[in-house]
Amino acid sequence: MKMENIKYREHYLKKIEPFMGTSLIKVMTGQRRVGKSYILFQLIELIRKKESGANVIYINLEDITFDFIRSAKELHAYVVSKCLKDRKNYIFIDEVQEVSEFEKALRSLALDENNDIYVTGSNAKMLSGELATYLGGRYIEFTIYSLSYPEFLQFHELENSDESYGLYTRYGGLPYLMHLKLEDEIVFEYLKSIYSTIVYRDVVSRYALRNTDFLERLLLFLADNVGSIFSAKGISDYLKSQRVTLGVNQILTYIDHFTNAFIISCVDRYDIVGKRIFEVGNKYYFENLGIRNVITGFKLQDQGKILENIVYNHLLYQGYKVSVGVLEKQEVDFIGEREGEKVYVQVALQLNDETTIQREFGNLLKIEDNYPKIVVSQDLFHGNTYEGIQYLGIRDFLMKVR
Repeated sequence: MKMENIKYREHYLKKIEPFMGTSLIKVMTGQRRVGKSYILFQLIELIRKKESGANVIYINLEDITFDFIRSAKELHAYVVSKCLKDRKNYIFIDEVQEVSEFEKALRSLALDENNDIYVTGSNAKMLSGELATYLGGRYIEFTIYSLSYPEFLQFHELENSDESYGLYTRYGGLPYLMHLKLEDEIVFEYLKSIYSTIVYRDVVSRYALRNTDFLERLLLFLADNVGSIFSAKGISDYLKSQRVTLGVNQILTYIDHFTNAFIISCVDRYDIVGKRIFEVGNKYYFENLGIRNVITGFKLQDQGKILENIVYNHLLYQGYKVSVGVLEKQEVDFIGEREGEKVYVQVALQLNDETTIQREFGNLLKIEDNYPKIVVSQDLFHGNTYEGIQYLGIRDFLMKVR
């Protein structure tokens, strides 16, 4: 574990640090290569600074060194063999889902109050389902995302500029990019390898899928239609027009696999007046735009889709639960909910005519509550407010970090 090249992700450390030393298992979930291991290393460093001679047990289940650990019993036995009875044991397990029935080992280890446990994983269903069953109320989960725009600037030592924003939208925010030259030939080759690892290891292999051609076609469709409203039936009908036949239930299953592997997020539509979730029609966004661009290419005509995806990801990073708003058959791009508060966000590539301005701001003006309302655009114009609704350019919006 070489610390000299690790740059601190303060956003997550501030969330996790209050729970250090408690009996709660700290679980970090997220797509592969988004920096979960970085955060483990940083937590280890914090512990060693606070406690000289701390007993740190680190297991990376992707490392062949630990290839002998494949069952809950083997994991438990190895950790116990490294624990000390007269002091706190700090246990770090990276990619815990590689161990069969890992939750049983964690439950047993958590019985000893001397054990302070931290784990990471790249499968949402396995972690949330099994842990909720075996460790209800005894763990706390933190979702780790790709670098935010401010983190991207920090990691790459860049100024906040249109050029830096362009690099961010093109390559995404995987932390390892800081070690690469930011050029298409280099970065996209790296991103292709990550894409293949996620799809074939976390989806195809884990769920024993055979129809890999369809799987990639479905991902291509979702990448081409970021931010569009689709039902599984709508996707099925489109694929039939392309001479690809697959049932609605199978499409839903595949999409569920993608969300479990943190490739995409499925966003519900919410009736603002009726206060209910619509049963039909969702939007899909990619966790990492660099991987999305590897799938479908980085095209000028996709600027609006990319802008919307970036805004969505930033709201998640800020801790919001996000849905798409529907008001009198009109759409509010995002409703963010956090700690009993809301924010409404409308996204427009440009506000270059009165019709667009009236539409984007007008939708928000119809919402009869006093929660903040924001219009985000890629325009360079830096305005004030429009009838009380805040306007922000995309770079200003992305620099707002809680």
